[in-house]
Amino acid sequence: MKKAHAALLVVILLSGGINAFAQSRVGTTAATFLTLGSGARGTSLGHAYTSIATGPDALFWNPGGASRLSRSGHRGGVMFSNNSWIADINYVTFGAVVPINASGVIGLSLAMVDYGRMDVRTVSQPDGTGETFGANDLSFGLTYSVPLTPSFYFGGTGKYVRQSIRDMTASTMAFDFGFVLVTDYLNGAQIAASIMNFGGKMQMDGINAELNVDLDDKNTGSNESIPARIRMDKWDLPVAFKVGVGIPVISKSNLELMMLADANQTNDNNLNGDFGAQLTYFTRGFSFNTRAGYKDAFIDNVDSHLSYGAGLDVQVQGVRFGFDFAYIPFDLLDDTRTFDFRVYF
Repeated sequence: MKKAHAALLVVILLSGGINAFAQSRVGTTAATFLTLGSGARGTSLGHAYTSIATGPDALFWNPGGASRLSRSGHRGGVMFSNNSWIADINYVTFGAVVPINASGVIGLSLAMVDYGRMDVRTVSQPDGTGETFGANDLSFGLTYSVPLTPSFYFGGTGKYVRQSIRDMTASTMAFDFGFVLVTDYLNGAQIAASIMNFGGKMQMDGINAELNVDLDDKNTGSNESIPARIRMDKWDLPVAFKVGVGIPVISKSNLELMMLADANQTNDNNLNGDFGAQLTYFTRGFSFNTRAGYKDAFIDNVDSHLSYGAGLDVQVQGVRFGFDFAYIPFDLLDDTRTFDFRVYF
């Protein structure tokens, strides 16, 4: 337990340092898709998922939770999630967690955003040239997670991040770290923290940055077609530091009500809070969950705060399957829906 207490102290000190020296940098990072909620469970809980994410879900929220047993007693699993996001944008995630020894696991995670095809428009042809272009984002990660004590779990992820639009791309490496501490207090309250997307900068480059210039356009006879390249600015990743707590306010033999709260500080937004509640009815071969969340509690001018969802796990002939759904209503934008499918082993 000394390791757990030391790690918690470091996290608290780090959190205080971030708040003391941070300045507002709203909208100043690249690859903001990394802050989207991955999977229906965390999304429906208003992103207050840092403390209870397990298995493949934890790869996107807190790698420390990837080695925790699920409620059904499984440490391995596969998850596929599809999020029909606003403006016909499609966000797909895949995660797999595989036990490699008696306690540790490795995980593979993939997140892809497809913005669809768009018309090429120019000043002379504002209605379109007849050409189209696409844009997409990609993140691929490798995770290792292990319990350092029976109640303290730690994990880390290294991931490749890439953004692309038409013929321009940007890429870098990033890292996630997180822990979960399961206590003996308040029916087994859970405390967790994670730092996500800590890494390099993103800089767009590609054929669209190439052009020909005339270095001395005031004099005739000079070379008017000297190859040149526009150097784009470098942008930080959206580093996110989260501290979460989950408290089972009701904990019975087949019924649990979990109350959740996360404090979330990113380098491109203000400190905010996320809250969620999950009611679970479970037996040995079946569980059913209803969820609700409230995201960005301390941020104004947000188009949507509320989220809802439900899910179930079913044991069928020795194989356990899971299905989850999340719904987010928006005031001005289209409502979004997320569907998950899981297999545990």
